[in-house]
Amino acid sequence: QVQLVESGGGSVQAGGSLRLSCAVSGYTDSKHYMGWFRQAPGKEREGVAVIDSDGRISYADSVKGRFTISQDNAKNTLYLQMNNLKPEDTAVYYCAVETYPQYAGAWYLAAPYEWDYWGKGTLVTISS
Repeated sequence: QVQLVESGGGSVQAGGSLRLSCAVSGYTDSKHYMGWFRQAPGKEREGVAVIDSDGRISYADSVKGRFTISQDNAKNTLYLQMNNLKPEDTAVYYCAVETYPQYAGAWYLAAPYEWDYWGKGTLVTISS
């Protein structure tokens, strides 16, 4: 059974940094995408960043230059380093796995409904 567990959320002031982690277990296929999504209150879930098994990365325009996605395959862990945080980054952040990707990562960034497995999320709150 595939399980994803996020951690690292919290409350920081604008301009601060956080690093989110997502521990993945029960999945060993080498070809996949992993991604970070977020959902603010009253808004739809949106893609933040996607990384494929070859290390190719896509970011949402709103986080380019501030967020960095990475993965440690040995530890089966996905990371999201978030710098220069803004109040509009406040949301529940989810990690996800797409097991049989057919398109480029940027396509999956805009299609949260396509992803196969999800974590339960971690709350990030940015105060001004």
